[in-house]
Amino acid sequence: MLTFLTVLFLIALVLLWKTACIVPMRDAFVIERLGKFRKVLEPGFHILIPFFDRIAYRHEMREQVIDVPSQACITRDNMQVAVDGLVYLRVIDPERASYGIEDYRRAAVNLAQTTMRSEIGKLDLSQTFSERDALNDSIVREIDKASDPWGVKVLRYEIRNITPSTDVIHTLEKQMEAEREKRAEITRADAER
Repeated sequence: MLTFLTVLFLIALVLLWKTACIVPMRDAFVIERLGKFRKVLEPGFHILIPFFDRIAYRHEMREQVIDVPSQACITRDNMQVAVDGLVYLRVIDPERASYGIEDYRRAAVNLAQTTMRSEIGKLDLSQTFSERDALNDSIVREIDKASDPWGVKVLRYEIRNITPSTDVIHTLEKQMEAEREKRAEITRADAER
């Protein structure tokens, strides 16, 4: 009798576990019924049909920050620089974010990298440092345009570091040293005259 009550209690607990669903304030759950999209659950308490309904996807509705790893880019004047950044995005439509693309986070990073390479290729080395804001804006525009079918809104992009390769740094140092020597020679010539 005791084992029968224990089994009955466990079954009731499993049914309750499968029926009741509490969605936290910052999330949205995508529900599938028998493998087909049914609806998006907003924050709050919800009742599901056990064994028919299941939570297929859980989406964070707050703004998310995704690190874009460093990659080598070639500027218009054929200088190699390593560039990394941050993408800030938010899920706007949980249904499209679930079914529109496999992994919107990875896609946003890959799209940011290719767009960054393309945009840096349009600028000279000196422009990449001075026109960061314009570069960030153009990258956001391109990523946001491509991510619209995914149900994701790209809010902003920030370039963290632009690091020239060691060869470029060495060449620039030699160029600055030659420029200083040139100015010193001019000053000496003026002094002698």
